[in-house]
Amino acid sequence: MMRRLHTACSRAVLLVAAVLALGGCGYYTFTGASIPEHLGTIAVPLVIDESVSTVTSLEDTMTELLLDRFVQQTRLSLEQDENRADAVLRARILRYTNQPTSITGNEQASRNRVSIAVQVVYTDRVREQELLNRSFSAFEDYDPLDPSLEEAAASAALEKIADDIFTAATSNW
Repeated sequence: MMRRLHTACSRAVLLVAAVLALGGCGYYTFTGASIPEHLGTIAVPLVIDESVSTVTSLEDTMTELLLDRFVQQTRLSLEQDENRADAVLRARILRYTNQPTSITGNEQASRNRVSIAVQVVYTDRVREQELLNRSFSAFEDYDPLDPSLEEAAASAALEKIADDIFTAATSNW
C-alpha cells in the first residue's frame, strides 16, 4: 500500500515538474508546438509558385497546409492584414521536378518521383526579428502509368514540407 502511494506521489511530482519546466518556454501545446507568448496573430500570404509545374494550384495547397498547422494547431489566430499581424509566414515554391526513378526492361518508367523545394521566411514583427529563413524539400514516388497520381504525389510532398516547416518554426523555444 505504501509503495503504491510512494509511486503515485513520485509520478505526480514528475508531472508537475514537467509542466513547470515547459512554462518557461513560452506557449506550449500538445502538438509539440511552442509559440512565444508575445505572438498572438499570424499572417500567411498566398504562397508564391515560382516553379514550372504541370500540377495546378500548388500554391493554394501549400497555403492551406500552412494555415492548418499554424492556425489550427496553435493558439495563433489568423490576421488577414500582414501589417497588423504579430508574425508573418511567407513561402515560395522554388522547384518542382517530376523524373523517373526506376526503368523497366522496355526502357519505360516504372516509378516517377515528384520533388518540391520551398523557401520560407517566418518573421516576428513584434520584436522585428527573423525566426526562420530556410529551404525545405521533399519527394514522393508514384506509378507513372496512372498520370492522375502525380497530383497526389505532389500533395504528399507538400504535406511533408508543411510538417517540416511547422516543426522548425515552433520547436526552437
